[in-house]
Amino acid sequence: MRVVSGSKKGGKIKIPKSSHIRPTIDRVKEAIFSALQFKIQEKSFLDLFSGSGQMGIEALSRGASSAVFIDNSFESIKIIKKNISDFEFEDKSKVFLSDAIEFLETTNFNFDIAFLDPPYGSENLSLILSSLAKKMKPGGIFVCENSRNTVVPENVRNFSLKKRYHYGDILVTMYN
Repeated sequence: MRVVSGSKKGGKIKIPKSSHIRPTIDRVKEAIFSALQFKIQEKSFLDLFSGSGQMGIEALSRGASSAVFIDNSFESIKIIKKNISDFEFEDKSKVFLSDAIEFLETTNFNFDIAFLDPPYGSENLSLILSSLAKKMKPGGIFVCENSRNTVVPENVRNFSLKKRYHYGDILVTMYN
């Protein structure tokens, strides 16, 4: 995996060796950031279910002011920290080993943009989205990657589903 664009374009991202990690493929990542391209400058970014941290690193490379990385795997956290260090984004990053819902229910952070890629078939998707919506700043945007068969809500609190993209077996939904 590589950084697609921005100040760190072409940089190699290390991926955890876990079978539970499913990195966002480059064409999906490119499409997501194309949709966000004029909205990301100087914005706070949340990379929920971070895995390798590639989405938050891509956001920082493209001009986000800060990124918060959340994952519940110690192995992923180690890789995320290594990637952040390799790209010299330590001063703009915060990394937490935490369950997504627990983090969202306890943090004081609020975000302009969030990306989440929960395990496909997650039974807690509605709760995760609802908790996330409470932590978004006014005018915020969140993007969710799931399997094509996932039923996603049309509305989450005061956010509405604005776009739906299909890439093979992948469904990407954007709320604002």
